[in-house]
Amino acid sequence: MANITRRRTGEFLRKLFELLMVEPEGMPAAAAIDAVRDAVPLTDFEAGQYSSGGQRFEKIVRFATVDCAKAGWLHKNKGIWSITEAGQKAYAQYPDPEVFYREACRLYAIWRGQRDKSAVKPGEAAAPEAIEEAAEKLSVTVEEALDHAWAEISTFLHSADPFEFQEMVADLLRGMGYHVSWVSPPGKDNGVDVIAFADPFGVTGPRIKAQVKRWQQKVDSDGLKSFLATLTSGDVGIYICLAGFTRDAQDYARNQETRRVTLIDARRFFDLWVENYASLADEARRRLPVVPVYFLAPREG
Repeated sequence: MANITRRRTGEFLRKLFELLMVEPEGMPAAAAIDAVRDAVPLTDFEAGQYSSGGQRFEKIVRFATVDCAKAGWLHKNKGIWSITEAGQKAYAQYPDPEVFYREACRLYAIWRGQRDKSAVKPGEAAAPEAIEEAAEKLSVTVEEALDHAWAEISTFLHSADPFEFQEMVADLLRGMGYHVSWVSPPGKDNGVDVIAFADPFGVTGPRIKAQVKRWQQKVDSDGLKSFLATLTSGDVGIYICLAGFTRDAQDYARNQETRRVTLIDARRFFDLWVENYASLADEARRRLPVVPVYFLAPREG
């Protein structure tokens, strides 16, 4: 990366921040990087490939975001990047790309110094810069692997047959210890796709009603209201939509006082699937088989 100046890296980062600041819920990292690539013309060197594989531009951006994340400007959560309030202030305060990136590096150095000071035992030396840089590169590599894995998982879920996905939801509820009494067959479902109880006879606890959508667009507040209309005082609602929910739908669900409803998007569904994977039936695992892959984590102190 010696041929890429701090100013040029700062230009990439400021464009990244510009794009993310209009996305309050964040963007998938791969989509954000693609958006920067489309917005900033690349030189032949930047667009080139490393001998080990991977475009140089993407590595530059991902590596630089390590500084921004440690500076508290950029939040990374399961492949979603979003700008923090501190990041928005920094974007306004440091309009010069080189100064912007240098400030992120300075704050990262402070964070690293504080971490090493607390982590190093008396008589021990802090990690050399070469080791630190290797750890950062490993972090970026792991991040890329996670993004790639999620892209495959997301594509699989969105391409699943709608009724097969309903069965996955029922499988998950069974794996969590609930007793599924009904799964909607093909055809009109009247707003409810799965019904479950806390015990086999439905004697204890509320009745669980689930609505399942394999949509590409987010559910808005009107769609949520239609589902809530199916709930009675003894029901708990679960709305699963792979695309997620609009901000007004989330606010509406959060402000409910008498009707309880939980909103689950693709990432939350998959997290629950992994958390309960050991309890899933063999047939359920065949519907969505996953396997953990372990990496040596970069030292965080």
